[in-house]
Amino acid sequence: QVQLVESGGGLVQPGGSLRLSCAASGSFFSIHAMGWYRQAPGKQRELVAAITAGYTTNYTDSVKGRFTISRDNAEKMVYLQMNSLKPEDTAVYYCNHATRPGAWGQGTLVTVSS
Repeated sequence: QVQLVESGGGLVQPGGSLRLSCAASGSFFSIHAMGWYRQAPGKQRELVAAITAGYTTNYTDSVKGRFTISRDNAEKMVYLQMNSLKPEDTAVYYCNHATRPGAWGQGTLVTVSS
């Protein structure tokens, strides 16, 4: 069983930055590839960033060069540094396993607007 708690969202102007955090519980955190997902109103949930157990990272094209995913295995934390934010980044952001997601947490809302 795993519990995932996302935080760090909020209202930010276009071009601004936010750092999202995901606190994970449970065993064997360090062997799982983790990801950040987002779901905008009326759209499907999409995987935007992933980091493997070997610290390899991957990003969807729309966020490449702007977002950075990282992890701290000792603290069981996953982070998403979001820079140069755009209105189209507005969504609820979730963390989960990148390959076979389990139960979803409540997410954290990111709103990019002037």
